[in-house]
Amino acid sequence: MKSDVRPRGLTPRTRRGVTRWLLVLLLAVLSLPFVFPTWWMATSSLKPMSEILRRVPTVWPQDPSLDAYGRVFTLQPFAQQYWNSLYIAVLVTLGTMLVAAMAGYAFARIRFPGANALFVLVLVGLLVPSEVTIVPLFRIVNTLGLIDTHWPLIVIPVLGAPAVLAVFIMRQFFLGLPVELEEAGRIDGLGRWGVFWRIAVPLSRSALGAVAIFTFLKSWNLYLEPVVYLSSKKNFTLPQALTQYVDAYGGPMWNVQLAATTLTVLPVLVVFLLAQKQFVQGLAHSGLKG
Repeated sequence: MKSDVRPRGLTPRTRRGVTRWLLVLLLAVLSLPFVFPTWWMATSSLKPMSEILRRVPTVWPQDPSLDAYGRVFTLQPFAQQYWNSLYIAVLVTLGTMLVAAMAGYAFARIRFPGANALFVLVLVGLLVPSEVTIVPLFRIVNTLGLIDTHWPLIVIPVLGAPAVLAVFIMRQFFLGLPVELEEAGRIDGLGRWGVFWRIAVPLSRSALGAVAIFTFLKSWNLYLEPVVYLSSKKNFTLPQALTQYVDAYGGPMWNVQLAATTLTVLPVLVVFLLAQKQFVQGLAHSGLKG
Protein backbone atom coordinates (compact mmCIF):
# COMPACT_ATOMS: atom_id res chain seq x y z
CA MET A 1 0.00 0.00 0.00
CA LYS A 2 1.49 3.28 -1.09
CA SER A 3 1.21 6.33 1.04
CA ASP A 4 0.24 9.47 -0.85
CA VAL A 5 2.81 11.98 0.33
CA ARG A 6 2.57 15.46 -1.21
CA PRO A 7 4.91 18.36 -0.60
CA ARG A 8 3.38 20.90 1.64
CA GLY A 9 3.23 24.50 0.48
CA LEU A 10 2.91 27.65 2.50
CA THR A 11 -0.07 27.80 4.78
CA PRO A 12 -2.59 30.63 4.26
CA ARG A 13 -1.38 32.25 7.48
CA THR A 14 2.23 32.14 6.33
CA ARG A 15 1.32 33.58 2.94
CA ARG A 16 -0.52 36.45 4.61
CA GLY A 17 2.51 37.13 6.80
CA VAL A 18 4.90 37.13 3.83
CA THR A 19 2.56 39.39 1.84
CA ARG A 20 2.30 41.76 4.76
CA TRP A 21 6.06 42.05 5.19
CA LEU A 22 6.57 42.54 1.46
CA LEU A 23 3.98 45.33 1.55
CA VAL A 24 5.72 46.94 4.53
CA LEU A 25 9.05 46.76 2.69
CA LEU A 26 7.54 48.31 -0.42
CA LEU A 27 5.96 51.15 1.58
CA ALA A 28 9.28 51.75 3.39
CA VAL A 29 11.09 52.10 0.05
CA LEU A 30 8.39 54.40 -1.34
CA SER A 31 8.55 56.59 1.80
CA LEU A 32 12.28 57.33 1.37
CA PRO A 33 11.76 60.38 -0.93
CA PHE A 34 9.52 61.89 1.77
CA VAL A 35 11.44 60.86 4.89
CA PHE A 36 14.98 61.56 3.68
CA PRO A 37 14.59 65.37 3.31
CA THR A 38 13.33 65.55 6.90
CA TRP A 39 16.22 63.38 8.06
CA TRP A 40 18.67 65.56 6.14
CA MET A 41 17.21 68.72 7.67
CA ALA A 42 17.43 67.42 11.24
CA THR A 43 20.93 65.96 10.94
CA SER A 44 22.35 68.92 9.01
CA SER A 45 21.23 71.24 11.79
CA LEU A 46 23.83 69.45 13.95
CA LYS A 47 26.65 69.96 11.43
CA PRO A 48 29.02 72.92 10.94
CA MET A 49 28.78 74.85 7.69
CA SER A 50 31.95 73.24 6.34
CA GLU A 51 30.47 69.75 6.64
CA ILE A 52 27.15 70.77 5.05
CA LEU A 53 28.96 72.23 2.01
CA ARG A 54 31.33 69.27 1.66
CA ARG A 55 31.52 67.73 -1.82
CA VAL A 56 30.82 64.24 -0.45
CA PRO A 57 27.82 64.60 1.90
CA THR A 58 27.60 62.80 5.21
CA VAL A 59 24.41 61.08 6.30
CA TRP A 60 25.22 61.53 10.00
CA PRO A 61 27.21 64.47 11.43
CA GLN A 62 30.78 63.56 12.25
CA ASP A 63 30.89 65.92 15.23
CA PRO A 64 27.29 66.69 16.31
CA SER A 65 26.80 70.08 17.92
CA LEU A 66 23.82 72.06 19.21
CA ASP A 67 25.57 75.38 18.58
CA ALA A 68 23.26 76.22 15.67
CA TYR A 69 20.20 75.88 17.91
CA GLY A 70 21.67 78.39 20.35
CA ARG A 71 22.36 80.87 17.57
CA VAL A 72 18.75 80.56 16.38
CA PHE A 73 17.64 82.43 19.52
CA THR A 74 20.56 84.88 19.74
CA LEU A 75 20.55 86.23 16.19
CA GLN A 76 16.92 87.37 16.35
CA PRO A 77 13.89 87.14 18.71
CA PHE A 78 12.98 83.62 17.58
CA ALA A 79 11.00 82.78 20.72
CA GLN A 80 8.73 85.81 20.15
CA GLN A 81 8.37 84.93 16.49
CA TYR A 82 7.53 81.34 17.44
CA TRP A 83 4.81 82.60 19.77
CA ASN A 84 3.49 84.93 17.05
CA SER A 85 3.00 82.04 14.63
CA LEU A 86 1.54 79.79 17.31
CA TYR A 87 -1.13 82.11 18.65
CA ILE A 88 -2.06 83.38 15.18
CA ALA A 89 -2.48 79.82 13.89
CA VAL A 90 -4.57 78.84 16.92
CA LEU A 91 -6.86 81.86 16.65
CA VAL A 92 -7.28 81.43 12.89
CA THR A 93 -8.03 77.73 13.36
CA LEU A 94 -10.65 78.31 16.05
CA GLY A 95 -12.25 81.19 14.15
CA THR A 96 -12.36 79.24 10.89
CA MET A 97 -13.89 76.20 12.60
CA LEU A 98 -16.66 78.37 14.09
CA VAL A 99 -17.41 80.34 10.93
CA ALA A 100 -17.20 77.29 8.65
CA ALA A 101 -19.46 75.23 10.91
CA MET A 102 -22.14 77.93 11.02
CA ALA A 103 -21.91 78.76 7.31
CA GLY A 104 -21.78 75.10 6.29
CA TYR A 105 -24.83 74.28 8.43
CA ALA A 106 -26.72 77.24 7.01
CA PHE A 107 -26.03 76.18 3.40
CA ALA A 108 -26.92 72.55 4.17
CA ARG A 109 -30.05 72.92 6.31
CA ILE A 110 -31.54 76.41 6.03
CA ARG A 111 -33.58 76.99 2.89
CA PHE A 112 -33.64 80.57 1.64
CA PRO A 113 -33.92 82.19 -1.80
CA GLY A 114 -30.70 82.13 -3.78
CA ALA A 115 -28.94 79.68 -1.45
CA ASN A 116 -27.38 77.63 -4.25
CA ALA A 117 -26.33 80.72 -6.21
CA LEU A 118 -24.76 82.22 -3.09
CA PHE A 119 -22.91 78.99 -2.37
CA VAL A 120 -21.52 78.90 -5.91
CA LEU A 121 -20.42 82.51 -5.45
CA VAL A 122 -18.63 81.53 -2.25
CA LEU A 123 -16.89 78.66 -4.04
CA VAL A 124 -15.51 81.12 -6.58
CA GLY A 125 -13.15 82.17 -3.78
CA LEU A 126 -11.29 78.90 -4.33
CA LEU A 127 -10.45 79.99 -7.87
CA VAL A 128 -8.97 83.37 -6.94
CA PRO A 129 -5.23 83.24 -6.10
CA SER A 130 -4.18 85.16 -3.03
CA GLU A 131 -1.67 87.10 -5.14
CA VAL A 132 -4.57 88.70 -7.03
CA THR A 133 -6.22 90.16 -3.93
CA ILE A 134 -3.12 91.04 -1.91
CA VAL A 135 -2.83 94.60 -3.31
CA PRO A 136 -6.43 95.73 -2.60
CA LEU A 137 -6.27 94.03 0.80
CA PHE A 138 -3.05 95.89 1.57
CA ARG A 139 -4.69 99.21 0.68
CA ILE A 140 -7.64 98.42 2.96
CA VAL A 141 -5.37 97.35 5.83
CA ASN A 142 -3.18 100.42 5.36
CA THR A 143 -6.24 102.69 5.41
CA LEU A 144 -7.34 101.12 8.70
CA GLY A 145 -3.87 101.67 10.18
CA LEU A 146 -3.27 97.96 10.78
CA ILE A 147 0.05 97.61 8.97
CA ASP A 148 2.73 95.85 11.06
CA THR A 149 0.08 94.26 13.28
CA HIS A 150 -1.23 90.70 13.38
CA TRP A 151 -4.86 91.64 12.79
CA PRO A 152 -4.74 91.13 8.98
CA LEU A 153 -3.23 87.67 9.48
CA ILE A 154 -6.12 86.70 11.78
CA VAL A 155 -9.24 88.40 10.41
CA ILE A 156 -8.70 87.95 6.66
CA PRO A 157 -8.12 84.14 6.74
CA VAL A 158 -11.18 83.64 8.97
CA LEU A 159 -13.63 85.83 7.05
CA GLY A 160 -12.06 85.78 3.58
CA ALA A 161 -11.35 83.37 0.75
CA PRO A 162 -9.02 81.06 2.74
CA ALA A 163 -12.04 79.80 4.73
CA VAL A 164 -14.04 78.75 1.64
CA LEU A 165 -12.69 75.19 1.57
CA ALA A 166 -13.60 74.77 5.24
CA VAL A 167 -17.16 75.94 4.52
CA PHE A 168 -17.41 73.46 1.65
CA ILE A 169 -16.23 70.53 3.81
CA MET A 170 -18.66 71.38 6.61
CA ARG A 171 -21.59 71.79 4.21
CA GLN A 172 -20.93 68.43 2.61
CA PHE A 173 -20.71 66.80 6.03
CA PHE A 174 -23.97 68.33 7.28
CA LEU A 175 -25.74 67.20 4.11
CA GLY A 176 -24.88 63.64 5.09
CA LEU A 177 -26.41 63.88 8.57
CA PRO A 178 -29.83 62.23 8.95
CA VAL A 179 -32.62 64.78 9.15
CA GLU A 180 -34.33 62.59 11.76
CA LEU A 181 -31.73 63.61 14.33
CA GLU A 182 -32.70 67.26 13.99
CA GLU A 183 -36.39 66.45 14.04
CA ALA A 184 -35.90 64.55 17.30
CA GLY A 185 -34.14 67.59 18.73
CA ARG A 186 -37.00 69.87 17.76
CA ILE A 187 -39.48 67.51 19.39
CA ASP A 188 -37.43 67.86 22.59
CA GLY A 189 -37.84 71.63 22.38
CA LEU A 190 -34.58 72.69 20.76
CA GLY A 191 -34.55 75.67 18.45
CA ARG A 192 -32.38 76.17 15.37
CA TRP A 193 -29.33 77.19 17.42
CA GLY A 194 -29.85 74.38 19.93
CA VAL A 195 -30.06 71.77 17.16
CA PHE A 196 -26.88 73.15 15.59
CA TRP A 197 -24.87 73.46 18.82
CA ARG A 198 -26.05 70.35 20.66
CA ILE A 199 -26.59 67.89 17.81
CA ALA A 200 -24.86 68.94 14.57
CA VAL A 201 -21.58 70.23 16.02
CA PRO A 202 -20.85 67.22 18.31
CA LEU A 203 -21.50 64.85 15.39
CA SER A 204 -19.17 66.79 13.09
CA ARG A 205 -15.97 66.26 15.07
CA SER A 206 -14.30 64.36 12.22
CA ALA A 207 -15.03 67.13 9.71
CA LEU A 208 -13.96 69.79 12.21
CA GLY A 209 -10.75 67.83 12.77
CA ALA A 210 -9.99 67.94 9.05
CA VAL A 211 -10.75 71.67 8.96
CA ALA A 212 -8.55 72.26 12.00
CA ILE A 213 -5.56 70.45 10.51
CA PHE A 214 -5.41 72.08 7.11
CA THR A 215 -6.31 75.51 8.53
CA PHE A 216 -3.56 75.30 11.15
CA LEU A 217 -1.02 74.15 8.56
CA LYS A 218 -1.99 76.89 6.11
CA SER A 219 -1.74 79.61 8.76
CA TRP A 220 1.50 78.18 10.15
CA ASN A 221 3.14 78.15 6.71
CA LEU A 222 1.77 81.51 5.54
CA TYR A 223 4.54 83.56 3.93
CA LEU A 224 3.31 86.11 1.40
CA GLU A 225 0.87 87.93 3.70
CA PRO A 226 3.34 88.38 6.61
CA VAL A 227 5.92 89.76 4.17
CA VAL A 228 3.38 92.30 2.91
CA TYR A 229 1.84 93.32 6.25
CA LEU A 230 4.73 93.03 8.74
CA SER A 231 7.96 95.03 8.88
CA SER A 232 9.44 94.70 12.40
CA LYS A 233 11.28 91.55 13.47
CA LYS A 234 9.42 91.27 16.77
CA ASN A 235 6.17 90.86 14.81
CA PHE A 236 7.53 88.40 12.24
CA THR A 237 6.05 84.92 11.91
CA LEU A 238 8.24 81.87 11.46
CA PRO A 239 8.25 81.53 7.64
CA GLN A 240 9.32 85.15 7.39
CA ALA A 241 11.86 84.79 10.20
CA LEU A 242 13.59 81.80 8.58
CA THR A 243 14.77 83.99 5.71
CA GLN A 244 16.59 86.36 8.08
CA TYR A 245 19.38 83.97 9.07
CA VAL A 246 22.07 85.26 6.73
CA ASP A 247 25.72 86.22 7.20
CA ALA A 248 27.30 89.63 6.70
CA TYR A 249 27.44 89.08 2.93
CA GLY A 250 23.81 88.04 2.61
CA GLY A 251 24.56 84.35 2.23
CA PRO A 252 22.35 81.82 4.05
CA MET A 253 23.62 80.34 7.30
CA TRP A 254 22.51 76.83 6.41
CA ASN A 255 23.04 75.11 9.74
CA VAL A 256 21.19 77.86 11.64
CA GLN A 257 18.37 77.95 9.08
CA LEU A 258 18.00 74.17 9.25
CA ALA A 259 17.99 74.26 13.05
CA ALA A 260 15.24 76.90 13.03
CA THR A 261 13.31 74.91 10.42
CA THR A 262 13.56 71.76 12.54
CA LEU A 263 12.04 73.63 15.48
CA THR A 264 9.37 75.01 13.15
CA VAL A 265 8.07 71.64 11.94
CA LEU A 266 7.54 70.19 15.43
CA PRO A 267 4.05 71.68 16.04
CA VAL A 268 2.97 70.57 12.56
CA LEU A 269 3.97 66.97 13.31
CA VAL A 270 2.24 67.06 16.69
CA VAL A 271 -1.02 68.44 15.26
CA PHE A 272 -1.10 65.89 12.45
CA LEU A 273 -0.25 62.92 14.68
CA LEU A 274 -2.97 63.85 17.16
CA ALA A 275 -5.70 64.45 14.58
CA GLN A 276 -4.78 62.37 11.52
CA LYS A 277 -7.72 60.00 12.10
CA GLN A 278 -10.21 62.87 12.17
CA PHE A 279 -8.54 64.36 9.09
CA VAL A 280 -9.05 61.21 7.01
CA GLN A 281 -12.59 60.64 8.27
CA GLY A 282 -13.56 64.28 7.68
CA LEU A 283 -12.36 64.24 4.08
CA ALA A 284 -14.14 60.93 3.50
CA HIS A 285 -17.46 62.17 4.92
CA SER A 286 -17.25 65.45 3.00
CA GLY A 287 -17.90 63.62 -0.26
CA LEU A 288 -21.03 61.74 0.77
CA LYS A 289 -23.53 64.07 -0.85
CA GLY A 290 -23.41 66.80 -3.40
